[in-house]
Amino acid sequence: MFGKPQTGAKAYAKVSVETGVGTATPHKLIAMLFDGAIIAVNSAIEFMKAGNVARKGEVISRAILIIDSGLRASLNKEVGGEIALNLDALYEYMSLRLVTANMENNVDMLIEVQSLLRELMGAWGSIASNVSQAVPANDAVIALDIQAVQPVQSAPLVPPEARDMLAPRSASFVSA
Repeated sequence: MFGKPQTGAKAYAKVSVETGVGTATPHKLIAMLFDGAIIAVNSAIEFMKAGNVARKGEVISRAILIIDSGLRASLNKEVGGEIALNLDALYEYMSLRLVTANMENNVDMLIEVQSLLRELMGAWGSIASNVSQAVPANDAVIALDIQAVQPVQSAPLVPPEARDMLAPRSASFVSA
């Protein structure tokens, strides 16, 4: 009479995610992508162990989509330099490992990708908190270092997309 109990929870979760996306900063959006990819890989591990081939394939496809169309597509390789290029290569590697894990039913490959995603998410979270604490808006350009985030002194005002090398780029549309 009232539908499945899960349906309401799923609808609430969908609205919650959509609301979060609408109000999120670029750093938060990337964190949400990491979160979604990790959840999809976790689900793939469980479905693989349970022998549910169809659902395993669906969630692996979702993880690949998040990595390729979300994380990888958001890289600004012109501004991000070597870091962005290395992340691009790592995202490509993770997608290939997910495809191979799916074809070979290999849980270890899924765990490897899960671990990489968690490490990157932790590093991304640390960058976001360091950036917000270290530099007020428009005061300096942020130079990303593997160990820490340090402001570059005496930098001119720079547009946000140039300050944050790994933030999602805005789409540009060309009218026909």
